[in-house]
Amino acid sequence: MPKSPKLDAYIDSAPEFAKPFLVQLRALVHEACPEVEETIKWSVPHFEHKGVLVGVSAHKKHINLIFWKSSLMRDTYGLFEAAGSMKPIRIEAGEAPPSDRVLRGYILQAVALNESGVKPEPRKSKPKSEIETPKDLVAALATNKAAKAVYQGLPPSHRREYIEWIEEAKRRETRERRIAQAVEQIAEGKSRNWKYQRKKASASTSKSPQEG
Repeated sequence: MPKSPKLDAYIDSAPEFAKPFLVQLRALVHEACPEVEETIKWSVPHFEHKGVLVGVSAHKKHINLIFWKSSLMRDTYGLFEAAGSMKPIRIEAGEAPPSDRVLRGYILQAVALNESGVKPEPRKSKPKSEIETPKDLVAALATNKAAKAVYQGLPPSHRREYIEWIEEAKRRETRERRIAQAVEQIAEGKSRNWKYQRKKASASTSKSPQEG
């Protein structure tokens, strides 16, 4: 496949220590996957074949090499950093990069995964834990039986929205005003974002069959 002039320009403008590795990586990717396509995404080089195989970014003092399906790959030589679903291989300036043989093995794994069509499992977001209701909101709710009853039945996410909105207030007067408004809305069975949710529902029902 033809090589991208944009990738040429990226290599030319990279820090001197990074240039040999970028040239080495490029050659190895083309050798391992002759059908590979070069592109620039998010301002850095990426190599694609039936999806993104690997991206590389050169910084002043290090290089990040990211295989997009690293979570499914065998990290035979312990190169991946532990954090994240796309675990980077970090190469510091002055540090010897992985050998051609090692890199070729990782690249071939990435090619095989893309050709198989396998996809990483979507990341599961951890549910937010319940947060404590501020004492001044508790006291305000205690003066309104309807609001207190509704609040106790609200989903944790809706209680959190009210609490975070109140806690964001920087002035005492603003906080007191928000608490009073919260109690009034809660007594009416409204969530913190009830206006937005009502508009969203109206927009949804107004769509034509072709739009929906």
